[in-house]
Amino acid sequence: FLFTDTQIVKEGFLEDINNMLNSGEVPNLFEGDTYEQVQNGCRNDAAKAGINPSDRDAVYYFFINRVRSKLHLCVCMSPVGEAFRRRCRMFPSLVNCCTIDWFTKWPPMALLSVAQQCLQPLQNQDIIDKIS
Repeated sequence: FLFTDTQIVKEGFLEDINNMLNSGEVPNLFEGDTYEQVQNGCRNDAAKAGINPSDRDAVYYFFINRVRSKLHLCVCMSPVGEAFRRRCRMFPSLVNCCTIDWFTKWPPMALLSVAQQCLQPLQNQDIIDKIS
């Protein structure tokens, strides 16, 4: 899942991501019928994993652990300006629960080389030349 700082319409988005990174869940995300769908969808797999399928809390935590192991987030933020520092202070899991890769400006030839490598499976040199 790719999430960039230009998609942050409300700071609540980052609060949800912070919670997911920290605990694996967004509080009060599943209610009523949706919660029941999660329970029903995970019950068999939880039982196969040795979890009592009638223990609703255990099935839910099985689901949360599965989400934590399978969900991958790529959060892209510009470090320029006060917004980045403020967000790191307000949502510490962005720093504490993530692997941070800092990228400086790439030379044009490096960008071209990476683009050509990624486009190579197209096996259409005309398209590759037009795009790059």
